[in-house]
Amino acid sequence: MTELQDIFRHVKLKSLSPDQAKAFHMIRLCRTSALGSHAQVCQECGSTDVSFNSCRNRHCPKCQHSVQEEWVETQMSKLLPVGYFHTVFTIPQELNILVLQNQRLLYSLLIKSAGHTLMELAKDPKFLGATIGVTSVLHTCYSDIFIIPILSNTKLKVPRYQYLLGYFIYKSG
Repeated sequence: MTELQDIFRHVKLKSLSPDQAKAFHMIRLCRTSALGSHAQVCQECGSTDVSFNSCRNRHCPKCQHSVQEEWVETQMSKLLPVGYFHTVFTIPQELNILVLQNQRLLYSLLIKSAGHTLMELAKDPKFLGATIGVTSVLHTCYSDIFIIPILSNTKLKVPRYQYLLGYFIYKSG
């Protein structure tokens, strides 16, 4: 199975911020001889197991796998027994450079705008006629930048729709 580290070894990226460059570099080196190693010796048979050190970068899928699993389990235990909907908000590809240069401001605006849009549409009796809760998770993937708000409604058992509000409200392109 191809891993992110395998892909990173064959890619030369330009225009990375210092934090992005550090994460990229550390993920490429994770659990390789470049980061050193440690050995464990069996007290009974004397066999030695040598393991390469991990990068411990918070963005590394190898290093954060168990932490991620624990976090997901904790979050799953907090879910309410109601319908949840997964919605996706995207930005036009032409804005990627602008967003990358103004991440804090524009991601904040995107998250607030998406949440406000969903809450306003959901309040409208024509669509859902309910007050919803919104949890936003920002995902970036390659050159495509998109945000995925995950919605929950704690007060109302929401009927199953093919789409959250019954149909697409707006789709550009």
